Amino acid sequence: MPPDLSKPGYALWTIGCQMNEADARTVAMHLEAHGFQPVPEVEAEVIIVTSCVVRQQAEDKVLGRLRHLEAEKRRRPGLRIALMGCLVGMRPSNELRNRFPFVDVFLPPSDPQPLIDWLSQTGIRDGPETAVQPDAGCGLDAIALPPSRSGDVSVHVPVVLGCSHACAYCIIPQRRGRERSRSREDILNEVRRLASQGVREIILLGQIVDRYGQDLQPPRTLADLLRDLAEIEDLYRVRFLTSHPKYFTDAVLDAVVDSPRLCPHFVIPIQAGHDDVLARMRRGYTVDEYRHLIHRIRSRIQDAAIQTDLIVGFPGETEAQFEDTVGLVEELCFDKIHLAKYSPRPGTFAELRYPDDVSAEEKERRRIRIESIQKEIQSRANKRYFGQIVEVLVEQADLKRPNRWRGRTPEDRLVFIDSETPLKGHRVSIRITWTGPFTLLGEPVKDGTARRLLRPE
Repeated sequence: MPPDLSKPGYALWTIGCQMNEADARTVAMHLEAHGFQPVPEVEAEVIIVTSCVVRQQAEDKVLGRLRHLEAEKRRRPGLRIALMGCLVGMRPSNELRNRFPFVDVFLPPSDPQPLIDWLSQTGIRDGPETAVQPDAGCGLDAIALPPSRSGDVSVHVPVVLGCSHACAYCIIPQRRGRERSRSREDILNEVRRLASQGVREIILLGQIVDRYGQDLQPPRTLADLLRDLAEIEDLYRVRFLTSHPKYFTDAVLDAVVDSPRLCPHFVIPIQAGHDDVLARMRRGYTVDEYRHLIHRIRSRIQDAAIQTDLIVGFPGETEAQFEDTVGLVEELCFDKIHLAKYSPRPGTFAELRYPDDVSAEEKERRRIRIESIQKEIQSRANKRYFGQIVEVLVEQADLKRPNRWRGRTPEDRLVFIDSETPLKGHRVSIRITWTGPFTLLGEPVKDGTARRLLRPE
């Protein structure tokens, strides 16, 4: 459909975690409620950059994008630029404004209100009121959310903003502030609205999602919230991330066991496979405690998918300590690893106390080693699905191939499906006809019974 020339256009550029994706979605909803429409960046009147600084590589990409937009604004003086996310932090500093004078408005993480206020003040576009209500609190609870963008099957829903557990390497508490839980009522209302608009899967987000509700009065728990969400009509699936080994509870595990709508998919970072490294990281658990947690989950849900995060090259990590991490990866056979090389972040405990003494070349060697081992683990795991019938929630059409669709199993395995019948938003039974380390390929099965594939002993 061609753009409506009577409406101003916006474009998003987003990098980083799922929380950034959720923040960008919220901004987009507000802009569309104010009469904007999504357009290609070269046609946009307003461009919103959602930034990440958790790794130097991500920050470098943000800075590169801003340099590009600075040049674009010289070419198009009417262009308006908004910068959001962790590069801004909870309060934009004068140093930041001086560094990027071409940016028109700075938005703290998860807070679109400064953009809405700025648009109204400048007269670029007036629209429905979405102002912060008096005494409404902070973050997403303070915003009256407009309708969802159309067409989304799976949507991220933040439930805990910020973080109060300061790992040695992590800049998130500085940038996103202290931990704040959204109220149960606001979350349920948002998810009900999303389900009524065709969303079939939600993914709850928190830096430590297991700590949801501990700061509320009266206190709430993630397990109770999951059970409430599983009762919402028209919602097929609920996921949640990211968990922390120290705070993950049996009550959450019980909820997943009890409800087929709660996906058997757990994202629980280990970060390193040696106790000394974990202690320097200030993670708050040991390798054995983590190992017992994974065994406990798999003893209750044999087909549980366990994904993890790993950092290689943390200050002081010896070759022997790295080999312990390799051994743990081979032992626990994770379903996916989000792998990163250590990157010092200004002002963190690690940056202040520990010299970055593992060379860039050694970090890369360790990354490649883990990546190679994990690829083989995933290849073996996915081969078990060949010929099996699995349930897939189809999320979207594959833009590269006609009559091909993409979706995921409850265990978060990516499946491509060849079908001339439109499948978006449907749960379908799929027979797997091809497997690779990262994706599966299959075909619809009429009257097929999807079943979860049990993990072998």
